[in-house]
Amino acid sequence: MSSHSDSEPQLLSITEDLVPARLPIVPSITPIDFDRLLNPPLILQDDPTQCGGQLWPGGMVLAKYLLQQKMSDLQGKTILELGSGSGLVGLSLALSSPHLSSVHLTDLPAILPLLQHNRSLNTLLSPTHISVLPWGSDSLSTSISTPSSPDIILAADCCYFEPSFPLLLATLQQLLRQDSVCYFCFKKRRRADIGFVKKARKVFDVRAVEDDPDREVWQRKGIHLFEIRAKGHHKPHEISKAEVEKPNLQLL
Repeated sequence: MSSHSDSEPQLLSITEDLVPARLPIVPSITPIDFDRLLNPPLILQDDPTQCGGQLWPGGMVLAKYLLQQKMSDLQGKTILELGSGSGLVGLSLALSSPHLSSVHLTDLPAILPLLQHNRSLNTLLSPTHISVLPWGSDSLSTSISTPSSPDIILAADCCYFEPSFPLLLATLQQLLRQDSVCYFCFKKRRRADIGFVKKARKVFDVRAVEDDPDREVWQRKGIHLFEIRAKGHHKPHEISKAEVEKPNLQLL
């Protein structure tokens, strides 16, 4: 008579030999020229182990738009990038022109080594600084090396985590002056992403960018690009046809 152990099927014991080894995650180095807008191309190393260390589509769209359409407007300006990640956007601008006043890349402490490494991989033409900038109402007061009044603010794919929305809005409120602008780009992944824009419109003047020749392409991919300004911001005076034709009485 067989024993109880003999009558039941034998269970295979799973050993380490039967489990496939997990392949190591290896960072990659990528040259990026944005359809030959950058020569030499930007050299970037990513970090697949960190969300902020990867290349995201919002950053690609924002960087190319600025390189194509806005470089003349950026000359002599102080530029601050929020949530820089790998540094894609800010480093592209610093590589493209020697006429920027300065470029400031900011993120959390864990990302700074990647930013510093990517800065070292490129021969940048404009002064480029890296610093920690957590978002929130007192973020600028604790970040001594970050300019409190930049001319241009950049943010790409920064609204993917809904609990951070109030902190991001608070930082934008601190940074935006009457004569400054934030270029804000992201790929919509959830309804909450557009919810950030709705919240921002209650505080700022938010307008969709319409002068990008690639707009139809990235719109089909669910990417959004906005200009964010302080409400009641100063607008350049546009001379009307009537003003042109009106005689200057002081010269008569």
